[in-house]
Amino acid sequence: MRERSLTIPEILLIAGTRVALGAGVGLLLAGKLKDGERRGAGIALLAVGVMTTIPIAINIIGKKETGMEKLAA
Repeated sequence: MRERSLTIPEILLIAGTRVALGAGVGLLLAGKLKDGERRGAGIALLAVGVMTTIPIAINIIGKKETGMEKLAA
């Protein structure tokens, strides 16, 4: 398994995108709001979650391995 170090802001950014994605899916599945409002908000949150996940994932995958992993290789 590859190890990469993450900073606190990176972890918070990842968590925030997961929250937006989950809230979007939750709104799409729930029946608490009017149909149009629920769909609009759900799709917007879902889109934000997906679109922000892609650059974050690319950034993390592109990070160099930690020093311990390099020593083991």
